[in-house]
Amino acid sequence: MQAAWMVVAAFFFASMGVCVKYASAHFGPLEIVCYRGLIGALCMAALARTRGVRLATTVPMAHVWRNVVGVSALGAWFYAIAHLPLATAMTLNYMSSVWIAAFLVGGTLALGRLADIRRQGPLVLAVMAGFAGVVLMLRPAIAHNQMFAGLIGLLSGLLAALAYLQVAALGRLGEPETRTVFYFSLGSALAGGAGMALGGAHSLHTPQALWLLPIGLLAVLGQLCMTRAYTRGATIIAANLQYTGIVFAALYGMLLFGDRIPLSGWAGIALIVASGMAATFLRARALPRPPAEAR
Repeated sequence: MQAAWMVVAAFFFASMGVCVKYASAHFGPLEIVCYRGLIGALCMAALARTRGVRLATTVPMAHVWRNVVGVSALGAWFYAIAHLPLATAMTLNYMSSVWIAAFLVGGTLALGRLADIRRQGPLVLAVMAGFAGVVLMLRPAIAHNQMFAGLIGLLSGLLAALAYLQVAALGRLGEPETRTVFYFSLGSALAGGAGMALGGAHSLHTPQALWLLPIGLLAVLGQLCMTRAYTRGATIIAANLQYTGIVFAALYGMLLFGDRIPLSGWAGIALIVASGMAATFLRARALPRPPAEAR
């Protein structure tokens, strides 16, 4: 089953999260964003050359806006990974599917189309279930004085949803995924580099610096596997299989970092996953195919 490539992609992204958590002991989120982007840009430039894809674009401002929301989402996610249990940070970032459903419902309400509102009743329930899951999952974070990190993680999911919509728009403009990923990686390197110039950078002469290389490589591998899953497999199945990343993150968290998530936290994760899967299915005909690049 070609959609099973999404499971491989989810494993790579969860593994990247492990590397980010280790690197965060010495480097700030913007520094990690910079190095992740630099490595990714080099890899994607080489891939574009191999595939014969030109990197010149006729829609530079579309890439700029995509980078503004995408790099912000990435930085927020890396901050959440550094300060929250890995499974919690991963789940909050995967709230993007629920956020997109919320945007769809909000747009329908704004237009005041009564028939459409009634038709979207199941989608409204999915969105409500997703946010109920957030409340359950953030209760342990509040108890451990991690509320700020939890809100940043939630923000990463919101920004990732906006990035999703922008990537979909770039696809409609005819931009190949290789070019889109290259400019996102380049934007990450530049934005992270600017943050380092303003706020200072830590030395690379430390054991934690060894984690920076796999962060970039795992991100590229995850994006490539995700691309294959979406282009060669069933879209709905691929979109739902991405949630296996939460399982991998939970196992990593328990085995490597001693994360202990209470029952209410697991209930929240289950609610978010279920609502995300339901929202993906319900909005399948309302939005373009999910982009094969998000992290």
